[in-house]
Order: sequence, then C-alpha cells, then structure tokens
Amino acid sequence: MQRVSRRYQTGGGIVIALADVDLAIDAGELVVVLGPSGCGKTTLLNLMGALDRPTDGEVVIDGRRLGRASRRDLFAYRRQTVSFIFQTFNLFPGLTALENVRFGADVAHHPHAATIAREVLGHVGLTDRMHHFPKMLSGGEQQRVAIARALATGNPILLADEPTGELDVHTGVQILGLLRDQAAAGRTVVVVTHNREIARMADRVVELSDGHIMIDAKPAEGPVAVGALRW
Repeated sequence: MQRVSRRYQTGGGIVIALADVDLAIDAGELVVVLGPSGCGKTTLLNLMGALDRPTDGEVVIDGRRLGRASRRDLFAYRRQTVSFIFQTFNLFPGLTALENVRFGADVAHHPHAATIAREVLGHVGLTDRMHHFPKMLSGGEQQRVAIARALATGNPILLADEPTGELDVHTGVQILGLLRDQAAAGRTVVVVTHNREIARMADRVVELSDGHIMIDAKPAEGPVAVGALRW
C-alpha cells in the first residue's frame, strides 16, 4: 500500500477510515492487524481483498495495481489470488460442510474440486462431519469449514477478519494454529483482530488508530508458539 486513504461520505459528513497508509507485506508472512473497533482494520482488509477501492493512493499486489484494475480483472483477482475467512463464517446453510468447501474449489475452477474439498476438510479435522449442515456444527467447526473453503481455493493470500471473535480459547487456538500452518507452507496470511494476545503469534504486528498505522514491528517476544496464547 502506497499512501492509501479511504474516505466515506455519510449523512454526518466525511469519515476518514484510512489516512496515508504505507504498508508492505512479504509473501509467506503472517501479519496481525491490531486495533479497536472503528480504527480502519476491516477497511484495510477490504482494500487488500479488492472488495473496496482506495480514495487515494495505490494498492499493489504482486505487481497488480488494484485501484486501476477493471471489474473483470478484480473478479479474477478475488477468484485466483485472495480468499476471505469471515468472523460470521458466511457458510451456505443449505449446503453440507463438504458442499460448502467444494464451492470454494469450484469458484477457483479446480478440476478435482470434490477431492480437494475432502482433503482440506481432513486437514482441519472434520472428516467425520463433512456431510453435516452448518446448523448441526459447533461455532468452532463452522469456522474450520470456513477456513477449509478458503484453503480449497489454493489461493496464495488468506485474509481473516476476527477469525476467533466468537470462539472459546481452546477452539480459537486451534484456528490460529491452522493459519500459522498456512503461513509456514508459504501462504500470506493477514489476521485482523482487536485481541492483543493474538498479536504475539505474528511475524509482524501492524497497529492502527484512527486510520493511521501507529506501530509496524515484530512482536516483542516472538513470534511465540500458538499453544502459548491465552485470553
């Protein structure tokens, strides 16, 4: 990101979500974006994922300038390069866990989508739950399905918006362990959270306040092992 700003017009005036942000993330890094509600975290994630465009500045991913890309190019970027993991899971209630994950592989046009879906569900420990519908799964299991769907795309960038926000510590640590494994395998992982404890596992911590980056550094102790996290 090169001097990126994002402003929104509201009934009460102009809201500045991000202001002159400069940020570089390397392939294979696990970066935690930390800050309270309203600081610009989700806006930052949406710009990385091409769900939004900057008001000013440039967002460049692997040489691709997202702010100048056509709608068709942005669609291809979201299909082939980036995958989202949402706090609210965003699973299709009428599809089983397997079908939800296969959807991710189908969108990415994988020729063996069904096989990939089974493999990644096994990787997240849900082989015996793959034929269950979301309402039959716990919150942690639903989040693991959401992660499996993101992994099934094969896309090199994972963007996670408060992935442990609704989970207990034990399940949350499991989820973070999966994300840590993906970074170790070479994927770029960006986790947005207000939970300062999660920042201890990061390769880098980017702390936002009122749309500005206040800190961009390695965690003081770490990164620590995911199993050491408690909240």
